[in-house]
Order: sequence, then C-alpha cells, then structure tokens
Amino acid sequence: MRVYTDMAALCMLAARTETLKKVVFSRPVDGEITRATGVLCRVGGQVVLQIETLHSDHKATHENLSLTRETEELLAARIPRFAQVNLLTSAGDCECRHSKKGVVVLLGADKLRRRLEAGAETVHIGGNNKEKQYILSGKEPFLQLLKVSDANGRVYDRRGAKFRQINRFLELIRDVQPALPEGKLRIVDLCCGKSYLSFAVYHYFANILGREVSMTGVDLKSDVIDYCNNVAQKCGFSGLEFLCGNVAKYESADKPDLVVSLHACDTATDLVLGKAMAWGARVILSTPCCHHELNHTLNCPALDFVAEHSMLRQKLCDAATDALRLKLLESNGYDVAALELIDPDDTPKNIMLRALRRADADADTEAKRRARAEYEAARAFLLGN
Repeated sequence: MRVYTDMAALCMLAARTETLKKVVFSRPVDGEITRATGVLCRVGGQVVLQIETLHSDHKATHENLSLTRETEELLAARIPRFAQVNLLTSAGDCECRHSKKGVVVLLGADKLRRRLEAGAETVHIGGNNKEKQYILSGKEPFLQLLKVSDANGRVYDRRGAKFRQINRFLELIRDVQPALPEGKLRIVDLCCGKSYLSFAVYHYFANILGREVSMTGVDLKSDVIDYCNNVAQKCGFSGLEFLCGNVAKYESADKPDLVVSLHACDTATDLVLGKAMAWGARVILSTPCCHHELNHTLNCPALDFVAEHSMLRQKLCDAATDALRLKLLESNGYDVAALELIDPDDTPKNIMLRALRRADADADTEAKRRARAEYEAARAFLLGN
C-alpha cells in the first residue's frame, strides 16, 4: 500500500539526514509484539537505525539496520503490523494510523517531507551504549564560536560540564513551553555574561522550533557584549541583541514573556527577579550564584547552633535565601519550584528557581496574601526584626 511505502521513505529520509529522533510502532495488530521503537545509533563508526522490539513474553530483541534501500523495504513491510506509527524528527512529526473506519491515513507527511528536504537540525547520535540524547549535538555554529565544541562538532573535554548545563537548561525551557504565549516571543537574559544560555535559548526557539523571537541580553561588561554581538552576527541570529548597561536601569520596550538569568551574583539575582515580576513575565528561570547578603545579616539566635559553623551557616543562608525568593515570587502570583540544573559534581551552583505566572496573578487572592505573610514572617525571623 502506498501509505506504508511513503511512511517508510520518510523514516529513511529522516534517518539519512540524521534528523530522526524516534520512530514508535504501537497498537500491534497481532499479539506477538507489544511495541517497537527505533532510534539512530552509531555502531562501529556507522550510523544505523536501531530497533528495539518488545514481545508479549516480556523479552526484547534488538536490530541494527543499515540505512539502505533494503531497510526501507523492510520498514514498509513491518508498518502494517501496527495500527499506529509515529515518526518524530527535529523538523516535526508525522503519523501513520488506522482510522476508526479502518482506513489507513498518513498525517503531516507532506509538510514534514518539505522541511526535511529543506534542511533541518541534526540530532545527537549516541553510541551503542545508549548515551543520553541531548537537544544540542555540538555541531551548532554558536557552540563552535563560543569554544564549546570544535569545527567537527566534538565537545571539548574541558567544556563537557558547560555543554551538559546548556542542554539541561533547554530541557527546562522545553518543559515550560506550554506556559508561554503563541506568536512572537520576547525574551530577556539579565546579567547574561558570555551568554551561552542566550545563544542556546534563541537557537532553540528560532531555529529548532521555527518561532519568531526578539531576545536581548544585558550585562555591564562592554568587551563581553561586543564579543556576543559579533558571535550573533556571524550566526545570523538577527533577532538576538546584546546591550551594555546596568540591569537595574534597563527597561524593555515590549514586556518580556520569558526572563532567564544564569549565576547573577548575590543580590543581582533579587534585582533580576524584581524586574521580571514588575514586567509580569509569564516564565522566570533563574539560577542564583553566591549568597552573601543573608550570611552577613543573619541575626537569629534560634539558629545559632547551625550558624556557629561557617560551612553550615553558608549552606543555611543559601537555602534560606532561595526559599525566601520563591515565597516572594509566590506572593506575586507565581507557581514556583526549586529544581536541580545540573549534577553538583559539575558545579555546586546548581539550583534553578522556576516561576510560572498564574492566570489570576493580578487578583488579590488569599493565596497571595498568605504567601506574603509567610515571606514577611520568615524574613523577620532570620534578620531579628
């Protein structure tokens, strides 16, 4: 049937262009197989389509299929054994399925084929040890210009932690996408520094997702800002700009939908959060850096048994400061969470503060009043006010 051969051809096109994320075979028409999944894998230096098939006896079999015409024919013969087959790629998805009336339909195929033929972002291809699949591969030009990876897309050994950090941040970005509006996105990165995240976030929305983006990074260091603007120009990131200036005085002409900040030092994080709340940003993602302020001002005799030990005092102040920040965000109409950004072996500064603005954020609700009272009480307790 033409539908099956078309679906198999799309799978192989995605595989050969290294844009295939996963092909999932589900709803089997017989009882021998329960499910099958195919991903790209590198075996002996060659890229293959690795298919894992789960059988009704709970055993699994694996096949490594070369990207040949024979494999395409094999897929075309295998697809009819499943009532639903989903192809997921970096350029979009398509689905082959049996309708309720028994008609076989192929959804999204033409649009996906055009995108694949036009060129799309390649995916990270792991080895046969099932390496973690990252959103970025290392081949992205901005990672090469920022000296994270070399001209061949290999991540430098000394930049491995930074590469993992960037990808983890994008995973968190992906998680909050439903909270962001449709249409053009306005994003601001405050205290952006060398702007690894600015480039990654812009690339994710503009190039991977194909959205219209206006993004600004702000920092005090003029040499770093000049460097970042140069990289953005070389990458053709026309919607990304970097401004040199004091974050406290910066105002965005259009209110940001998303505000991000990585390792703004000490009270600079509070400044970032204050700006984001004043703008009414839909999503705030901030990873604090050092926490000196409370360490210097802590005045709570009830906690002296902890504070008398300098290392424990610092840990206490770190946790308490971020907890206060989350409670303040909550009192301003946000749903909040503290998340792990990256393995603490890579960096101890690994806490991400996430805030999603609630629909009733502008209303004077009981939840907001309670959060404000809890914030004020905790602050008074810690500072001895």
